[in-house]
Amino acid sequence: MTLKEELLGLLERDKEFRYAVVGLIGLEEILKRLDRNEEILMGHEKILMRHEEILLKHSEELLKLREDMMEGFRRHDEELAKLRSDMNRGFELMERHISALGARWGLMAEEAFREGLRGLLEREFKFKVDRWSRYDEAGIVYGYPSNVEVDVAASDGRHILIEVASHVRAQDIYLLKRKAEFYEKETGEKPRRLIVVTPYAEDKANEACLRLGTELYTKV
Repeated sequence: MTLKEELLGLLERDKEFRYAVVGLIGLEEILKRLDRNEEILMGHEKILMRHEEILLKHSEELLKLREDMMEGFRRHDEELAKLRSDMNRGFELMERHISALGARWGLMAEEAFREGLRGLLEREFKFKVDRWSRYDEAGIVYGYPSNVEVDVAASDGRHILIEVASHVRAQDIYLLKRKAEFYEKETGEKPRRLIVVTPYAEDKANEACLRLGTELYTKV
């Protein structure tokens, strides 16, 4: 009898042997299935690990991109701030040059006009015109001790105070009025007339002249 025939006989005759063999066959199948499942799980784990590696790489790239963008924004802000600062400095420099030029031209124009007026008054009307200057210790004119200057035209005991300016405001009219008071205090001579000569006078300067009795000659 062969081994196979003997095993078949045992399976037919011996119930316990038959159950043992069936159990072994079932256990083996279960183990095989477990092995297959483990292989599948290991494959899934490898796939997940690969996905994690890809996600990590993308995260690093996104972080680097964000850092590059933030650095770009920072440089852009710095360049804008520098450009704004340079433009402001340029405008300030231009404004100073324009203001200096305007002030210089205004002073030159005032001096030229003052000399022309002096010649006219002395030659045609026989007035003697001088630039009167005195130190105001009490601060009558400016509110603090300072030197005070004003053009004075005098003839036959008449004294006229003349102010020549390229631009006259209301406070300039009040200032001339205080100069007249200081002049009278220092010289004992009350000015007969107060005259302002200017190419441009503000509206409030006109009002101040009417209120204080000052003669305004403008747009000449």
